[in-house]
Parts: sequence; structure tokens; C-alpha cells
Amino acid sequence: MGTKTALVTGSNRGIGFEIARQLGKQGVTVLMTARDKDKGVKAMKDLKDEGLDVHFYELDITSDSSIKHLYSEVYKDFHKLDILINNAGIFIDQDFTVLELDRETLSKTMETNTYGPLYLTQALISLLKNSEDGRVINVSSGLGSGNSIGESHPAYSLSKAALNIVTIQLADALRDKGIKVNAMCPGWVKTAMGGEGAMRSVTDGADTAVWLSLGDVTTTGKFYRDRKEIDW
Repeated sequence: MGTKTALVTGSNRGIGFEIARQLGKQGVTVLMTARDKDKGVKAMKDLKDEGLDVHFYELDITSDSSIKHLYSEVYKDFHKLDILINNAGIFIDQDFTVLELDRETLSKTMETNTYGPLYLTQALISLLKNSEDGRVINVSSGLGSGNSIGESHPAYSLSKAALNIVTIQLADALRDKGIKVNAMCPGWVKTAMGGEGAMRSVTDGADTAVWLSLGDVTTTGKFYRDRKEIDW
């Protein structure tokens, strides 16, 4: 099969950066993306300094033209993609309840956390088809689980619940094409998004995504935390 290629969105920091590092340490060629070119290039250089085979592509997942450009660049450079990890996301409604949620906050959150992963996956399907074992991993959250949703973080919870549904739909649509699609919850991780009060390290938060990427996983359309299937 040769070296596997993995594209990780939002990999300039936090969980995405750690996923890129762990995949790179296992010999995967990692395509890192970020909206901020300077931050993305710095993150790439940091991992190159560790001896990893990483490349950077600028990407705004809320932009159709940016997604199309990314596809063209990856096709030109690699012709295929084995793993797509939809990690990029925003969390901008920490202090809101559902009674206070405004249209702009919800729209911006959905564009990034739900629509972006969907449209990016659509755009890269032809590259994933060229893999012998194509896999898509959506980084979701327990806050998008029906058992955990409450009045707080309404936009974030809605976006992740919708991403879970997108995961199920993509898994069904791509089943016959040999592409597995699963979602994972990293837990409450100590990152810029998770905050200092979080209990988990980025190493632990990234682990399940890496396992779903490279492990002996035969399921599709499922939701995982700590390498174990959980309820939607």
C-alpha cells in the first residue's frame, strides 16, 4: 500500500496538532491545515523538527473556494487520501443558554462545526476512493450526545449533534465504496478551547482519533470515546 496520507483540519494547535504528531510518529504522511497560514506553517515546522513527514495547506472550511483549492493541491501532490480527520471547530457560546442564543452565533458555529466537515468530505471523496482503506473521522463531542445536551452551550451542542447525524449519513452513503466514517469524542481536554479546568491531556484526547485512523476498526457510522463505542 505504501505510506498512508492523512489530512487533519485545524491542526495548528490543540487536539488537531497532537493527532498530526501521533500519526506522523507512526509513519503517516500528514497534511496539516489551518485558516491562519502563519500559525499553520509554524506548526508544520515544529513537527518537521521532530523528524515527521508533514505538509501544510491553508484551508478555511467555511469557504467553498478554499475547499476546492485544497482538493486541487492535494490531488496534484498526492493523488489520493487514506484518512480525513475533520477536527477544526469553534466554541464561541460558552456563556450562553438556549434562551440567549442569537442567529449569528448559531450560524457561524454550524458553518464551521457541521457544514464545513460535510462539504470538505464531499470534496475529497474521489481522493478517499483511491485508498484501499479510506477512513473519515469526525471530531465530535459528548455535548452533542442526546444523553448530555442541556440548556448551555446551545450552538456548540447543536452543531455537534448535527455532525453526529452527518456522520451516520455519510457512513451509509459511503459504505459500498469501502470508506468508513465514524465520530469520536476526545473528552474535556486541556487546550485553548477546553480551558485550564479540563482534566484530560491532548495526548489522551487525540488517541481515539488515531486509533480510528490506523487501528483494526471494521465498523462505520459509530460514535467512540476512549476506543469504546458510546451512544449517540
